[in-house]
This record gives sequence, structure tokens and C-alpha cells, in this order.
Amino acid sequence: MHRPLLLALLVFSLPLPAELANQLRNHPSPYLAMHGDDPVHWQSWGKAVLTRARAEHKLLFISSGYFACHWCHVMQRESYRNREVAALINQHFIAVKVDRELEPALDSHLIDFVQRTRGSAGWPLNVFLTPEGYPLVGLTYAPTESFMALLVRLQQLWQERAAELGATARSAALAMASERAVALPDRIDVNALHSGLVSTALKIGDDIEGGFGRQNRFPMVPQWSVLLARLAAVPNEQLRELIELTLEQMARKGLRDHIGGGFFRYTVDPGWQIPHYEKMLYSQALLARLYLSAARQLQLPAYLEVARDTLDFALTGLSGTDGGFIASLSAVDSDNSEGGGYLWSDEQLAQALTDEELEFARKRWRLAGDPITEGGWLPVDAIGTDELAGSAGVAPAVMLALEQRIKHKLLIARAARNHPRDEKQLAAWNGLMLSALVEGAKELGEKRYRDAAERLRDFLVTRLWDGERLLRARSDTGELGSAALEDYVYVATGLRDWGKLNGSEADLVLAGQLAAEAWRRFYRPEGWQVTDQLLLPGIALESAINDGPLPSPAAMLIEFSITSGDPELMARVPQAVFGAYPLAREQPIAYATQVAACIAAAALLQSE
Repeated sequence: MHRPLLLALLVFSLPLPAELANQLRNHPSPYLAMHGDDPVHWQSWGKAVLTRARAEHKLLFISSGYFACHWCHVMQRESYRNREVAALINQHFIAVKVDRELEPALDSHLIDFVQRTRGSAGWPLNVFLTPEGYPLVGLTYAPTESFMALLVRLQQLWQERAAELGATARSAALAMASERAVALPDRIDVNALHSGLVSTALKIGDDIEGGFGRQNRFPMVPQWSVLLARLAAVPNEQLRELIELTLEQMARKGLRDHIGGGFFRYTVDPGWQIPHYEKMLYSQALLARLYLSAARQLQLPAYLEVARDTLDFALTGLSGTDGGFIASLSAVDSDNSEGGGYLWSDEQLAQALTDEELEFARKRWRLAGDPITEGGWLPVDAIGTDELAGSAGVAPAVMLALEQRIKHKLLIARAARNHPRDEKQLAAWNGLMLSALVEGAKELGEKRYRDAAERLRDFLVTRLWDGERLLRARSDTGELGSAALEDYVYVATGLRDWGKLNGSEADLVLAGQLAAEAWRRFYRPEGWQVTDQLLLPGIALESAINDGPLPSPAAMLIEFSITSGDPELMARVPQAVFGAYPLAREQPIAYATQVAACIAAAALLQSE
């Protein structure tokens, strides 16, 4: 019998369990709410799904993603809205949809599993777990036919060999956890940390295109921020050249939106040309600060304009309610086209601009020749206005005014192809944004950044902090989850930065209170836990937390405590630093923020 016919017969013979239904309709998370009409009986993450899986002896199917993710939308359209796929899932599995931005600990645990078992990971992240909660099989995007075949095969294997598969998954999870045990040192070698970080960066850095590696390009802001600080401490011309090359590539090519401002999440090619079109709040916050620091340390004032442009985009494009900022803009536009709001056809350009304006735009943003993207032209920084002014024999101010007029026209035309917004307001990312606005207020001296910082401070203190606990996020329809380690640390850091700028003792006190809560909730003598709600077994405490797109909150908490002047916070530092030091020395790029924390802690430890 042919496989499609076999699958169809199997699917349509399945009785659907009437007691389960999709729980996600009207969920406060926009990502979860968009799955509310799927025929899959999605459940919300919590103890109840584990209890049900154990009671019914079914595999858990956890699918994690986020609103701005292009391939998450594709897999929903192809598979999760497919009634045949849904019938298989509903009959044989307990299905859980997770917004990765609300459950960072769960997502990190499952990403680690898929990374280890498949060699790479990403979103949508789909993992099958035993009823006890041990990961068994994981994958990312899969076409419908292969995904259905996997569902059938997994169910057959579970029926035939459940005990064996359960034992294997449990043993593998425990083995993965035990791998993290390392011997503790008795001293911090600052020179070894510094030289290891710099030499590794130079070894893996691309001296042609900038960045690290040879495939797609992520900004990796935590690493470049630490390297910039180390360059200030110990000058190194080769490192300076790599940093400047990387910053120039990110600012001038496809990672940046040259018409509307701000940065995309990453580029899919090693030349920084073709972006993956999500725009995340944390990208704007971290990159704005990086360019502000680079402008100051490298004496490159042009980077001030990059930072200003990025902050201004956040103020206009990511503003939320009550002074907070929303999480992201989707990679797909309102017509479900990836990047459609950022790409231009010749006809669209000609319709939006006069002949004079079009001639300028083609030169200024390289809108001539053959497009490098299938969907049309993507503006990049090709020729500066000063150079264009010189070639045309006019004042630079004239060309700058022309550029601003063209941008305004293109933004009006682009508004009809808007990208949907994830309206939830995350504590952690807003904490990072508060620090960025404070830095912008200091370095750029413009009142709008200070005013925005004050409004954001009020949002964090009055809308996300209740005096005892911090919320993970808030949306227009309600609260969203308990805060994780990164929420407490990033918000504490933002409030500290604001308190120092504004001279507010109350904000400095609250920042210290949040830091103390972070230590109490998330640190144990054995290491760190990124959440205080660990529902799955086999999640080991971590001696150090590595940098991802966001800086390590554990390392940031250590640095916060060192500089706090609070004896109780400072007393927490030695044990955490000695626990993290081996990984920082062994993998300095992956743990760059931890390298910085260990170096900062060395003087404190030596003085005791």
C-alpha cells in the first residue's frame, strides 16, 4: 500500500479525544494566540500537561517558536493547520505550544538537546519527550510529508518499545547533565583570560567580511562589546581592525534597515547582504550601545549616527503602551511575504519617487544592476551624501535634505506593507532598552532619549514589579508568566544605569533589591538555574551561562554585584566566579561576558 494512502487511512480512522481542545485562542501572547485556531489541540505549558502525559502514557510534543519567526509561520501554514497532521498529533501525543520568549529556560534546554543530537538547532523547535519529561527526538522545520511520517514512526516505536525508549532518553539526559561538571580553580589568571579571548577572536574572525565563522552572520553583540572593552584595556592593532571591519559591515550592508532605521536579527549569508527580516527589541538595544561605545573608544563619530538611527527606530517602530517597548516586528509582512515591507521593485520605486529622487536613491543605496534578493531591491549604504554632493557640485546639506525627503516618501509607501507586531512587552528586553536609552542620553545629549528612559523606568517599576516579584512580560490583555534570571538582572542593570543618570537613590535601591532577588532565586552552590520553575527532570544547574544573542545574565549579575558596594552582594561573587572560571578560560568566545566578569572579579578576590 502506498504511504500517502496508508497515512490517510490511519488519520481518518482516529477517534478524537473530546476532552481536549486548543487552549490558545485569545492567549495574551500574540505568538500563541495565532495558533488558537489550529486544529491541533495545543495545550499551555505547565504541570498539567506533564501530569496528563504520564496518566495517558503518551509522548509530549513541545513546539517552541516566536512571533517574528518566518519558518514558524511556514510550518504552521503547512502542517499545524493541516487536519491530517492535527489528527495524528491529537490522537497520539500531548501537544504543547511554547512562546520561546516567555519560556527561555525550557527553550534553552530543548535547543541544547537538538543541538547536541542533530548538530544544529533553530526555530520552529519541535521536540518529542517521554511522559516523564526526557527529550527523545528533536527537529526544526520539516515539510508536511516527512513530518507526518515521523509522527507515525514515533507512535509505532512508542507502542512497541516504550520502556526501552524511556530508559534511553533518561540515561542520555543524565549523561548530558553530568558532562557539565568541571574542577574548580584556586585563582583567576587574568592574563590567560585576556589572551585566550583575543587570540580566539582573531583566529575565528573573518578578516575579509568581518564577524565570526564562514556561514550566516549574527551580530554577536556580547562578544564584540567585551572585545571592545578589552581593546581599551590592552591595545591590539589586529583586534582593532577586526572590530572596525565588523562594525562597518553591520552598519553599511543588509543587516541594517537603511530606510526605516534599526537592525534585523541576522543575515543568512556570510557577506552581511541578505537579512532574516525580523526586528527584535534586544537587537536595537544592544547594537545601539555597541555603536555608542565604539564611537567613543575608537574615536569614530560616524557611529554616533548609527546609534541615533537605531534608538530612533525603537522609539517610533517598537513603542508599546505605558512607556514600554514591544518585543518585535515579524519577518513576514501583512501579505505573508518574507521581508516584503523592505524590498522594492523598479515599479514601486518609480511610483514613489520623482526622476531626480530615483536617480539619487539608486546611487545612494545601490538600487541598480541586478538585485541580490529574489523579492526585489534591498537598500544598502553604497555612496555617502558627502561624496554625492561633491560629484554633483552642491552643498552636502542639500543632498542630506534630499535623502531625508526620499526616506520619508519611501516610508509612506512602505507603510502599506507593514510587518505585524508582537505586542508583548518583555521585562528583560525592556531592561536592556533602558540601559541603551540612558547611554544615548549621555552620549548624544538629546532630551528625547532621557524622556523615553524615564517613561520606560516608570513602566518597569509600576507595570512589571509588584514589590515582591517581577513579571516576565505584559500584553494588552494581561500578565505573561514569572520572570527568569535575565529579567531580574537586565532590569536591575537598567534601573541602576537610570538611577546614576538621574541621581535617584530610590532606583538604585530597587536595582540592588532586584539583584539580591536574582541571587536568591536563581543561584545555588552547585550553579545557576535560569528559572525557578524547573518542571522537567534532567536540567542541571550550570556553573556558567554562556552568551547567546543576549549577554549572560549570570555574568552580568556578578559584575553588578562587584560594583554595587553592597557587602552582601559582593560576598556572593567568589563562589560563582570560581565555578565559572574553567568554562570562561576553555571557551572564551562562548563565555565572553563571563570572561569580563572574571577579570573584574580578580581584583576583588586578590584584595580579600
